[in-house]
Amino acid sequence: MQLRIKKLRKDAIVPKYAHVGDAALDVYSCEDKTLAPGERYVFTLGFATEFPVGYVCHVWDRSGLAAKKGLHTLAGVIDATYRDEYGVVMLNTSDEPVEIKKGDRIAQLVFQRIAEAEIQEVSELNGLDRKGGFGSTGT
Repeated sequence: MQLRIKKLRKDAIVPKYAHVGDAALDVYSCEDKTLAPGERYVFTLGFATEFPVGYVCHVWDRSGLAAKKGLHTLAGVIDATYRDEYGVVMLNTSDEPVEIKKGDRIAQLVFQRIAEAEIQEVSELNGLDRKGGFGSTGT
């Protein structure tokens, strides 16, 4: 899969893999911001992309920021047809302010192939009669 990236700001950092064989590309903040406890904010990344239809881009947490700082990403699906600036919706789940500096790695992007579902409305579903969800098989 080819990923084409257009920088929209001169100071934007192009996403990159930290190590050979990594599944995710690191992305970098284009701004300084201190997130208060419980605050949600969209960090700009300064680039747009083009990748083939049939793929999706997922925005994921960086494990270190999640574990050590309580930062969590939200709204993590980017479609192949999207051409505007990327942003990362970040939520501070901790009880402390968290400082993000311009150039900090704040999230990661994972690209995956997708299957387009053919929707068929039916009156009955075949197969197992499993119901309950949300912990139905125990804790």
